[in-house]
This record gives sequence, structure tokens and C-alpha cells, in this order.
Amino acid sequence: MTTVKQLPRRNEVPEALTWDLTKVFASDAAFETAFADVARQNQAIQKVQGTLGQSARALKNSLTQILDLFRALEKVYVYASMKNDQDTDDPKYQGYQAKVDSLAAQVSANVSFLDPEILAIDPQTLAKYLNDEPDLKVYQHFIDSITVNRAHVLEPQAEALIAAAGDAFNTASNTFGVLNNSDLKFPVVKDEQGDPVQLSNGVYSRLIESTDRSVRKAAFEGLYHTYDQFKNTLASTLSGEVKTHNYIAKAHHYQNARARAMASNHIPESVYDTLIEQVNAHLPLLHRYVALRKKILGLDELHMYDLYTPLTGEAPLSYTFEEAKATAKKALAVMGPDYLSHVSEIFENRYIDVVENQGKRSGAYSGGAYDTPPYELLNWQNNLNNLYTLVHETGHSVHSWYTRHNQPYVYGDYPIFVAEIASTTNENILTEYLLQTQSDPTVRAYILNYYLDGFKGTIFRQTQFAEFEHFIHQADGNGEPLTADMMSDYYGKLNARYYGPSIISDPQIALEWSRIPHFYMNYYVYQYATGFAAAAFLSDQIMQEKPQAREKYIDYLKSGSSHYAIDTMKAAGIDMTKPDYLIGAFQTFEQRLNELEHLLQR
Repeated sequence: MTTVKQLPRRNEVPEALTWDLTKVFASDAAFETAFADVARQNQAIQKVQGTLGQSARALKNSLTQILDLFRALEKVYVYASMKNDQDTDDPKYQGYQAKVDSLAAQVSANVSFLDPEILAIDPQTLAKYLNDEPDLKVYQHFIDSITVNRAHVLEPQAEALIAAAGDAFNTASNTFGVLNNSDLKFPVVKDEQGDPVQLSNGVYSRLIESTDRSVRKAAFEGLYHTYDQFKNTLASTLSGEVKTHNYIAKAHHYQNARARAMASNHIPESVYDTLIEQVNAHLPLLHRYVALRKKILGLDELHMYDLYTPLTGEAPLSYTFEEAKATAKKALAVMGPDYLSHVSEIFENRYIDVVENQGKRSGAYSGGAYDTPPYELLNWQNNLNNLYTLVHETGHSVHSWYTRHNQPYVYGDYPIFVAEIASTTNENILTEYLLQTQSDPTVRAYILNYYLDGFKGTIFRQTQFAEFEHFIHQADGNGEPLTADMMSDYYGKLNARYYGPSIISDPQIALEWSRIPHFYMNYYVYQYATGFAAAAFLSDQIMQEKPQAREKYIDYLKSGSSHYAIDTMKAAGIDMTKPDYLIGAFQTFEQRLNELEHLLQR
């Protein structure tokens, strides 16, 4: 009997391929000591309430004490969450995660007076405080970002009640996470060699790219068969999350959840609408690419599981993790020696958790806190896609490094809106590097195909997600129940509109909403699309060595949250309130589609 390939257990993964969390806390005991200290700080913070408006010095001291609490909390939170992510089956770290989630909710409740008390200070008095107390100057933008939303901050008691419910509000998202990362059991399918392999989200991402159609079909059907069995439960968790978003927005006097989510980063809602308008206007380009895929693959029927296999057959490029690191450093050399030194630091000091193991969180991310290294979680497969993932997450990590080393803690993070620009600029630079260094027509065709697939997956697909996300929030706001059937019906039709007449809308794809974790992140996904388009502009400037392009870009990475995101990007050289950057991205897509069509015809 053939042995089924199983993922390794956590303790079977070579240490060199795991992240070193002793750089956060030397031991679990050290974490527990720090956790207890944060809990004590949290109790002490209650004495600050009611003092912020007493004087300039009182305001400064209170802000410092509150931010010190957040800083300490972030460190224990990062340790617990990353320990849990590396093996979600481990009950000890499930417990750590639950403890920090609860503590974070308590901290949020205890400091919920912050915004209301600042807003209660007379504007003229507040201006005088800022003028009279030199140590308050650093908090000017932080305070401005609170007062600008004056109409949406509630009385202290109301804010405290909402903040105290934070743990409960996270229930739907946490339940989805446990289901998706741990409890869902996927079937065994066969790989390209005919060997049985345990399907997982990570393995699926590899098999769906297979040049063997039977392999990718089996993976597609096997994955969605599992989600179909739990569609009603998953509809319930997603509905619960949407209701939370809508409730909190309504409580804070926002027109809708989208308005609240975008106001948190001071992004005009018109940015969202412009994205959807421009993508829909350019859907004929996606339809043309899908039609090309059907033609080149020689298929009578093109199915959704045929969208990820390379048009040119087996990949002429594959990378071990070590090879990927070397290639990434060569590609990113255009960013200059200082940038590259931080890439090397990340690659050489076990900041990355590399391979998939049983119970490990799916996907990839860059994490860490102000006082920790910029860690990365991967689920490595030896393909071009994972090289891009490495470069993408390293873009986030270097962004974090620059921000944390050039900004005080109060501005030591960056809004999501600009975060995806840093990561995707790296991806675009990698594409340019590969096209510049690869002359073989087969390899170039593969890279162009990969770029177009990436564009499809980032600008078209994420905007599709954004349309769906806004639809379900609006539907819930109008009192419509978000059942599995209702969401599947809308999603299936939306998917058909995006991909056009050349593809069969497989019934399974209508369930795609059930497995997307970003729908639990409150209007997050649109920023992948806007970020990709902005990154196309910035990477082009850097690769062409336009005057000051690299310097402006590094300054953007250093800026953290010291300015509003729209203004940060204007300083970097791009106005994201206008559609020009999106139109430019579609022009690049069309140019590369033209080149790919030419190569394949040859």
C-alpha cells in the first residue's frame, strides 16, 4: 500500500527553518512574567482617567503611560499569536492566544476614555497645551488624527462598553480561524506522480497550478467539497463578523461600515468607488486574457481550476528556499545597499518560519511589534509563486524595520493602505528583474504569464472581493439575512461577470467566499488592488532610476503613521485620489498581454 504523504509535526521541522521567538521572549516563563506586568499596567492605567484635560503636563504624562501600555501589550500579543500560529493544535499556545485576546479587550476598555477626554478639551486650550509643552509636540499628529473624527467619538462610558465587548466581537473571526486552520479536514488526493497527498490550503495552492488537469480538478473539487459541508456554519461566522462591523459603525454615527473602516486611515470613500469603476471598465482586458488561456491550453471548456496552471506548461523556473533568497537579494539590489542590508538581516537571523507543518496557520504574513524583529510566516513550496511571496512579505518586513527605527512608538506602525504598496513594489521589481535577466522566449513567456496571473489575482480578483464585501455589508445593513445560499448566488454571478464568457462558472466557485479570511478584516482587500497599482508606478520610477525616486521611496518607508496615508504617498510621488495610477496599471497589463500573445504565436 502506498503511504500517504503527511505534513511534518511541528517538532519534526528543522530548527533552521523555524523562526526564533527567543528574540521576543527568552522563554515561555519570560512571556508569562511580561504578561503579568502588562496586566498590572492595565490596572494602573485606570488612575489616568479624568486627568488628561487638567494641564499640558498631565496630558503628556497620560499619553506616555497609555502608549507604554500598548507597547508592552503588543509584545506579549505578538509572542502568543505567533506561538499559536506555528501550531494551532497546541493547547498551551491556544491558551496563550486566548489570554492575550482577553487582556487586549480589557486594555481597550480601560483606555477607551482617551479619545473622548482629548475631544472634551476645548480646542483653544488644547492648542495652548501643544504650544506650551515642548514634550507634547511629538503627539501633534496623533492628537490631530483623533480630533478630526470628533463627530464619531462617543461619550467615555459608551466607548468603554463597546471596547469591553471587543473579545465577544472577535468571536466570529476567531471561530473561522480555528475551523479554517485546524478543524477542517480535507481529503487525500493524488499529486502529479500519482501519489496520495493530504490536501491542505497550502498544498492546494501548489496542486491548482499543476499542468496535470486531473490533479488540479481533484484538488479543486476536494477542497470545495469540504467547505460545502460547512457552508452554513461558515455563513454564520461571516454574517456575525459583518454584523459586528455594521453595529460598531452605526454606534459611532458613520453612514456605513465602509465609511468607518476607511476613515480610520483617513482614506476618502471615492478611492474605493474609483477602483471598482476602473476595474469594471477594464474587464474586457481580463476577458481577453481568459480567452487566450482557453485557446493556448487547447480546451473545449475552460474551468475555474484551469486559471492557475502556467500557459507555457511546466515551470521553467523553480526555487528552493535558499535559491529564492539569493534571487530576491539580486532583484532588490536596485533599492540600494542600506535596503539590502535589512533584507539580509531578515534572511540570515531566523526571522522567517519557512515550511508548512501540521496545524500551522495557512498563508503568509509579516508580523512582529515595535520591540521585536520583523518576522515572517511562510508555508514554503518550491515554485515561482513562493519566491514572489517571500519578496512580498520581505517588503512588509523592511518597511517595518525602517518605520520602527525612524519613528517614535506613537508613529511606529503604518496604515494598511500604504502597507500593501511596499510589499507589491517589491513584487514589481522582481518581475522587472526577471524580464531583464531572462532572454529565453519560453522563460519570458512564463514570467509574463505569471505577471498577468498576479495582476489578475491582485487587481481584478481583490476588487471582485471588494465588491462582494461591500455587497454583504450593505445587504446586512438593509436587513437581508446573509445565508449560504444568498451569498453563493451573488458570488457566483459576480464571478461570472468578472471572468467573462470564455469560462465555465463551476458551481463550487460560488462557495469561494466561505474560505477567504480577509472578509473578516473589515474592508481590507481593496488595498491589495490600490497598492498593486500604486506599486506599479513607484517600481517603474525606481527601475528607471528617475531622480530622487529611490530616496523618496525610502522616506516613505521611514514615515510610519507620522502623516495621513494619502499625504505619505503624495510625498512619494503619487496622488491616489485620482484614477491615473490605475489607468497606468491597466496599460502595463495590456502591454505585457500583447507581448505574451506575440511570444505564444511564435
